[in-house]
Amino acid sequence: MEYVSIDLWAANLEPVVPDLATWLSGLEARVAQTAARGGHMLVLPEFACAQWLSFAPVDLPIENTMGWLFECGEIALNAIADISARHGISILAGTIPFAAGQKLGVPTYLNRAWLITPDGLRHAQDKLSLTPLEAQGAGGVTVNGETINVIEWSGLRIAMIICLDSEFTHLWSRLGQLDLDLIIIPAKTDMITGYNRVFSCARARAIELQTAICVLGAVGVPFGQPLTDTGVGGASVFLPCDVGVALDGIHTSLAPQTAAMMTDPILVAADIPVGVCRRLRNGHAEAEVCPAVWNADHLIVNDPASHQG
Repeated sequence: MEYVSIDLWAANLEPVVPDLATWLSGLEARVAQTAARGGHMLVLPEFACAQWLSFAPVDLPIENTMGWLFECGEIALNAIADISARHGISILAGTIPFAAGQKLGVPTYLNRAWLITPDGLRHAQDKLSLTPLEAQGAGGVTVNGETINVIEWSGLRIAMIICLDSEFTHLWSRLGQLDLDLIIIPAKTDMITGYNRVFSCARARAIELQTAICVLGAVGVPFGQPLTDTGVGGASVFLPCDVGVALDGIHTSLAPQTAAMMTDPILVAADIPVGVCRRLRNGHAEAEVCPAVWNADHLIVNDPASHQG
């Protein structure tokens, strides 16, 4: 595949939905639009499922939040698979808590992204590093994943990296060895600082790995107050900054979306040039620089601190 077209839905989590069927109907309408535009995939942000809390039982204990979302997710994923098959569109359904067994008698959950394809396959990626809120057990005990999963999709090698994981250079040094054609980052950031960290890192990674990177974040929070909420979403597709690909390394981008804007936008990223990025990355096309094929294993570090004591 030379080009891929992906719709990135910076979903607004604040509008109330009465039930899961209504939410799924809204999702299917978006998928139908992607299909009509000739797109290949629709992507939702991290914890898009949090909007389901608007129809959660009123007496749901806060510590059971993850468990309830997991149970809803088991129903939703089957329906999303049907939607994918009906429209011939792959759906990255954001992240949904996934039961990971018990720890000291307490249920634990992974923050798991799902890519569902029209042929019925389900590809998963767990968040590898936890935010302080997740680590403190908000809504239930969340545990970190331990694997990087490379997915073969439509002839491309792709990976999903979730929100905070975009910020760790050691992880990306591993990803840089995998010859990935596309990396997708579903995110949810509570402030503009988090948005800037995730999106800035994604842009740098596209340059370093010489690959296409899609990143998107949810807008707002469930039960929020739009005028005061600090949650910021958005969507961008970044590319290698090279005269043969993109002069500024930006394929397409949305400005940051605050809850006060009351938006629920989709960024249509048509014709992402994954083919030319692959040739640049592998030395099969002329590039200005080739960071993807360079490594530092041969270097000797001279550090006075290492000789002290």
